[in-house]
Amino acid sequence: MDTVINDQLMKSHQTIRSVIKIAANPKVALKAVIGAVVLMIGVFLLAGCGEAAPSVAAGPVIDLYKSPTCQCCSKWATHLEQAGFNVKIHDQVSLSRIKTSAGVPLELRSCHTAMVDGYAIEGHVPAGDIRRLLATRLAVKGLAVPGMPIDSPGMEQGDRHELYDVIAFDAEGETTVFASH
Repeated sequence: MDTVINDQLMKSHQTIRSVIKIAANPKVALKAVIGAVVLMIGVFLLAGCGEAAPSVAAGPVIDLYKSPTCQCCSKWATHLEQAGFNVKIHDQVSLSRIKTSAGVPLELRSCHTAMVDGYAIEGHVPAGDIRRLLATRLAVKGLAVPGMPIDSPGMEQGDRHELYDVIAFDAEGETTVFASH
C-alpha cells in the first residue's frame, strides 16, 4: 500500500512541476497546482480508508468453546489462526452441554469443542483436516481427536511424537478414520 501511495505522490509532484513549466498563464498554472493538491489530499484520504492488508485470520469463522485456563486450547486457536481461520474464543466453565448439543460422542470427547460451518470439531484437530472437511462437505457431524495426543496442534512437546487419528463421526455416533498423523 505504501508503494502505491508513494508512486501516486511522485506522479502528482511531477504533474505539478510539468504544469508550472508548461503553463504560460499564471492563472492556469495556479488552477493546475490546486487540482494536483486536491488529488494528493485524495490519495492520502484513500490511503486511510482503503482496504487493510489481508489478515491471516480472514478465513472461515471457528467458534471455540474452552476452559478459561486451558493453555493447550489457546495454542490450538493460534494454530488455526496461523492457518487462516478466524477464531472466536468462548471461555466456558463447563463444556458438557456444548459437547452434547454438538453431537460429540462420549468416547471422542477432548478438552475443547469448536463449531465451523455447521460441523463440530472436537479436540486438537489439525487445520488442514478441517479445511479438507469444509472443501469436501462430507456428510458427517464433525471431526474429533480423542484425548490429547502429543504432537497434535497445541500439544507439541519438543521432539516427542505420538501417532493419532482424526475421527469423523455422524449423528448416529458411527465413526471412521478421516486422517492419520
